[in-house]
Amino acid sequence: MVALATTLSASVASVASAETVGVSMALFDDNFLTVLRNGMQDHASQAGNVTLQVEDAQNDVGKQLSQVQNFVAAGVDAIVVNPVDTDATVAISQAAAAAGIPLVYVNRQPVNVDELPEKQAFVASDEKQSGTLQTNEVCRLLKAAGKTEANIVVMMGELSNQAARVRTQDIKDVIATPDCSFIKIVEEQTANWSRTQGADLMTNWLSAGIQFDAVIANNDEMAIGAIQSLKGSGRAMDDVIVAGIDATQDALAAVAAGDLDVTVFQNAAGQGSGAVDAALKLARGEPVEKKVYVPFELVTPANLKNYQAKN
Repeated sequence: MVALATTLSASVASVASAETVGVSMALFDDNFLTVLRNGMQDHASQAGNVTLQVEDAQNDVGKQLSQVQNFVAAGVDAIVVNPVDTDATVAISQAAAAAGIPLVYVNRQPVNVDELPEKQAFVASDEKQSGTLQTNEVCRLLKAAGKTEANIVVMMGELSNQAARVRTQDIKDVIATPDCSFIKIVEEQTANWSRTQGADLMTNWLSAGIQFDAVIANNDEMAIGAIQSLKGSGRAMDDVIVAGIDATQDALAAVAAGDLDVTVFQNAAGQGSGAVDAALKLARGEPVEKKVYVPFELVTPANLKNYQAKN
């Protein structure tokens, strides 16, 4: 990916005319997506002669489609979309394809990923890795704590989002294996990727007397919300395992503090630069793989120092 970025940066600099890429982000007010957006903007600024026109869809499907249509009307060279609803991407693909403008989806897998039109691609990390890495580590920690039976609660992201569905299924797939079959899910509900909703959901579970040994959240924000509620209730953090995904700076600080036990590094900057690279290559008629994956990496207290300068 680094070599590709370097090569592309050099080739971009040699292009005399400026190129414009329209970018529609699902939501500006999201820690991980902010790092992703910054990664795209930093990469474009280093490329030279590339302008990103970045819009906030504010988690509104209709607004996002309208933004894409506006990019088409403005005649941008390429479009990058971080989908609000991964089940609502067909219309976006059709709008770009009808205009002959290249389109790259980033971070969230579109429902039509296997039927993308020409000059369209998807850049992200393989969600089958994320929840699997996370849950395998939780399983290991529960065993290390001497648990032969364990209850867990699961906090899910937005149910309209492919990542939330796959990460949740990953959890179930891991605990269906003989090695981790001693684990039982006693509650699973959505907290919509939100720290506040994660805290509220945990408060509700605690009030209802739900007993659990671990919390597995589809992202770090919900995990941090759960931690805030647990600490507020007086529960000792060494008495419960909490796991998230993304390795945001707030999550890494929570690992350092001994509150968050597991997170999974999702390379936001790598996804962002990869999406810009793919969009520019498609705009120039160069070949691009339909699916470009940036690997997930497990983060624990043991290797935390390797990730503290990332994301």
